[in-house]
Amino acid sequence: MAKGFRGGMGMGGNMSQVVAQAQKMQRQIEMAQAEIQQMDFTGTAGGELVKVVVKGDHRVQSVELSKDIVDPEDIEGLQDLIIAACNQALEQIDKTNQERIGAITGGMKMPF
Repeated sequence: MAKGFRGGMGMGGNMSQVVAQAQKMQRQIEMAQAEIQQMDFTGTAGGELVKVVVKGDHRVQSVELSKDIVDPEDIEGLQDLIIAACNQALEQIDKTNQERIGAITGGMKMPF
């Protein structure tokens, strides 16, 4: 054995404690992800004339359109607003995931 080798790959701590801490962190991440999947995220566009609600598991729950935004001559504009509202809600999901997971991991990137 090399001189000065103490095991634990240079971590200087008890490897079982490190593994237990990683497992605890993984459970916390899984719980946070499960909570986020149940949450609703709302995206709006066109000054809130279009409103989309998306669950944290990325399923669209509802789309609300103001009568003021419905113009048979501008279907493409309405489609663009729906897409924008959906994307806004999806961005909120990603941001919430990053914040919650970052709070658990201290910002450290995790493989799970």
